[in-house]
Amino acid sequence: MPEIPTKPYLLRALYEWCVDNGYTPHLGVKTDGRTQVPAEHVRNGEITLNVSPTAVHRLQMGNEVIEFSARFGGVARQISVPVANVYALYARETGHGMTFEVDAPKAGVQTQAEGEAGALLPASQHDAAPSEPGEPPTTPRGGGRPTLRRVK
Repeated sequence: MPEIPTKPYLLRALYEWCVDNGYTPHLGVKTDGRTQVPAEHVRNGEITLNVSPTAVHRLQMGNEVIEFSARFGGVARQISVPVANVYALYARETGHGMTFEVDAPKAGVQTQAEGEAGALLPASQHDAAPSEPGEPPTTPRGGGRPTLRRVK
């Protein structure tokens, strides 16, 4: 039996740390044909998802897939993200979190039919996608949403 990767365990631990400290956990996700998110919110093949307990319903962070339901622009949708496609989990307020390596996404994004359930930052709060995927989160000067920047 193959060994289970550490990534899903680290994601669950970081999520719990964010929630325990009153922070808003966000997932950075590379989209591909296996990712079920609203296509209208995907930018440069990536999406940032607010996965706080107040933003999502029935969150399941498994070893292979992260699933939940939430609202996008008032429309309920079901979201399914392969753990392999997650490149970051961080606290919006501080930018603290962790980044992960992700293979290049495959072409195409699956979307759920209208009337199903999903969760994302409102478009008004969504900055341009990070220029370098997999970079650690940092908070820009003057406030605003954190962006991702690689630190080596």
